[in-house]
Amino acid sequence: MSIMNIHGYKGAPHNAAYSALCGLEKNIISPEIDYDSENPEVILNRLLDICAAEKIDMIVGTSLGGFFASVIAAGLHKPLLLVNPCLQPQNVIPALGYDGDAGWFAKTSAAFDELDTERVRCIIGGKDEVIGDHAYTKELLGIERIIVIPDGMHSGSTLDLEKHFPEMMREIF
Repeated sequence: MSIMNIHGYKGAPHNAAYSALCGLEKNIISPEIDYDSENPEVILNRLLDICAAEKIDMIVGTSLGGFFASVIAAGLHKPLLLVNPCLQPQNVIPALGYDGDAGWFAKTSAAFDELDTERVRCIIGGKDEVIGDHAYTKELLGIERIIVIPDGMHSGSTLDLEKHFPEMMREIF
């Protein structure tokens, strides 16, 4: 099985999700993305090219990477794991220093209408200091598809992904 792991804004390819996935002995493709220097449409197209070249079976996205992962999963009809996803980045990342085209995210989020939510699972921190209460994520996916870690923060390292990823993957395959 080939899995694409998409890290978040100012994150790194070898993030907590990557570490949890490596423990499952899968083929993990985790590209490095500089969200500040690349146009978001260029990033999306590069990720789609990787999906085709690597024959990706599942997508994992953390924070802003969760936005891209969701758009890709919707278009390619792939299973999706989300970690503290930033699904409305136009409302979040400008405050984090992003000065790119935040409006692109609002327009592109229409792709979420095509998400097969039965094949999506999500884990969020109950004390996420970046996204907040994840109200939009809960509304979009339905609370039954989300694991809330009460004391978890925005960092995936606070969410015990090694424990939860195997069960989440069984549910979507």
